[in-house]
Amino acid sequence: MLILQTERLLLREFDLNDAPFILELLNTDEWVTNIGDFNVKTIDDAKGYLLSRPMEGYKKNGYGMWAVVIKETGQLIGMCGLIKRDTLDRPDIGYALLPQFTGKGYAFEMAEATLKYGMEKLYMQRIAAISIETNKPSINLLKKLGFSYEKQIRLSEDADELQLYSIIK
Repeated sequence: MLILQTERLLLREFDLNDAPFILELLNTDEWVTNIGDFNVKTIDDAKGYLLSRPMEGYKKNGYGMWAVVIKETGQLIGMCGLIKRDTLDRPDIGYALLPQFTGKGYAFEMAEATLKYGMEKLYMQRIAAISIETNKPSINLLKKLGFSYEKQIRLSEDADELQLYSIIK
């Protein structure tokens, strides 16, 4: 299902046919370094990820991470969306692109549209974002989008420390 579109991109719900893409994205060096190793090593693992993460979010919250597709070519290049975590008091934005599609303005375009959708269509007043301190491209994007640093947090007792950012409508 199409969620939103920008000048160059379509954001739609993921489906199980996207498993090969998920397998590729979740095993890029950038994903593993900046987000983590989700142990998605097979197509079946990727289908499990889709069912338990994005697709579960659609059912439970009415939103989640969406597939990002180039309008002109139909190529799937990344994901962007909103996540409701039990450990945060508000939804947070997440995004990732295949490495060959970074540096082309897609991340800003998809994240800006997602924020607007969250605030205007889903009536969210505050949206969070989290990042590891060393992920400078992500932090720079958050600042460009208007996010402000709040504090250091851990999503669980044994998790790495993350930087929490937020934006208020």
